[in-house]
Amino acid sequence: MTRTQGRARAGRTPWLYLAPALVVLGGLLVYPVYQLGLISVLEYTQAQVSGGRPTSFRGLGNYTTLFSDDQFWSVLLATVVFAAACVLCTLAVGCALAVLLTRVRALPRLALMLASLGAWATPAVTGSTVWLFLFDPDFGPVNRLLGLGDHSWTYGRYSAFLLVLLEVVWCSFPFVMVTVYAGIRAVPAEVLEAAALDGASQWRIWRSVLAPMLRPILAVVTIQSVIWDFKVFTQIYVMTNGGGIAGQNLVLNVYAYQKAFASSEYSLGSAIGVVTLLILLAVTLGYLRLLRRQGEEL
Repeated sequence: MTRTQGRARAGRTPWLYLAPALVVLGGLLVYPVYQLGLISVLEYTQAQVSGGRPTSFRGLGNYTTLFSDDQFWSVLLATVVFAAACVLCTLAVGCALAVLLTRVRALPRLALMLASLGAWATPAVTGSTVWLFLFDPDFGPVNRLLGLGDHSWTYGRYSAFLLVLLEVVWCSFPFVMVTVYAGIRAVPAEVLEAAALDGASQWRIWRSVLAPMLRPILAVVTIQSVIWDFKVFTQIYVMTNGGGIAGQNLVLNVYAYQKAFASSEYSLGSAIGVVTLLILLAVTLGYLRLLRRQGEEL
């Protein structure tokens, strides 16, 4: 065997190991995405589902209808702002608690880890219901502690979004905390000791030492948080009763659900799903490209 043949064989070996996983992912991801894109260019409503009318090709007609709808742009803006706020708060809480874990003793650290993992493991429907009870205007303890009487947190648009944001952060920060904590533990202790001896504060150590060294890990948790928070559905649907009063708390996933299943406009719902997918791909690829320009290897 020549050296060139050996290199070619060595290059194929990783793909042979990955082949079973790629086949499974192809079946679980590629085909559903293909079906989503296919339905988005067809006329596919309840009439076509029931067989009353034939399915017809609309091309970009569904997207034209969608982009000419003012409500779509309003929901898209609300989704972007809400997701950005959730990501920033999740990263801030998760990173702060990760640093705290490195400063406390074993028993408090174990208690914090168990409590956080309990929040992470709680199903979204259960967590949303519990948070609704905590902020209930009649029986919830939060209004009593704050002296707000029968104030309804889900009545106002911004207070409802705030309530959902708190629940999303509560169930999302453990992933960031555990991942960043593992990264901090991998940083050589001598580096942190040298920064402390130079008189750097804890904030300066994080900003100038830990954050640059943990940038690949922060990239992973940021991208994951963006995907999760941009696709929030359960919390909004449960806590605002399907999108709030007159749809004031709609996000893209709930809006797509309403179009597809409440209005039986499955093609429009699929078009919203395709737009959501393209936005997430663009954000992820743009973020990775920015990191590559800064010289980071992921």
